[in-house]
Amino acid sequence: AILILWIPLKQQPGIGTILNAIIIAAAIDLTLPYLPHPSSYPIQVFQAIIGILVTGLGSGTYLIANLGAGPRDGLMVGLQKKTNLPIAIVRTILEITAVTSGWILGGMVGLGTVLFVFGIGPSIAIGLIVVGKMSPKP
Repeated sequence: AILILWIPLKQQPGIGTILNAIIIAAAIDLTLPYLPHPSSYPIQVFQAIIGILVTGLGSGTYLIANLGAGPRDGLMVGLQKKTNLPIAIVRTILEITAVTSGWILGGMVGLGTVLFVFGIGPSIAIGLIVVGKMSPKP
């Protein structure tokens, strides 16, 4: 459904769009059993923050490859190009919208959700900068 929103933003799906869903799902399934499940709340928060930062770096890496973005990432890129707002702000607005919709439908919103909502946009922006500086220029 989100891909339909790409049409007015002139975003094009690519192989990265398909691989986004497959690779992320497989990576979660493969790594989740091996990740520690800390009982200490501060360690849980720390682990969530590290996860958000790693996700941002990963997003920056695959977006720089320019092989097609995942559904929400493509929406983020299209809206950023249309509005000229910083990518961090655009992504945060998208996450606030998604979480608010989920909450209205009865979903839970916890600290991890809030950390993700306000952390993923800046993390992706940092990831794009870091990976962009390391990438060869054409």
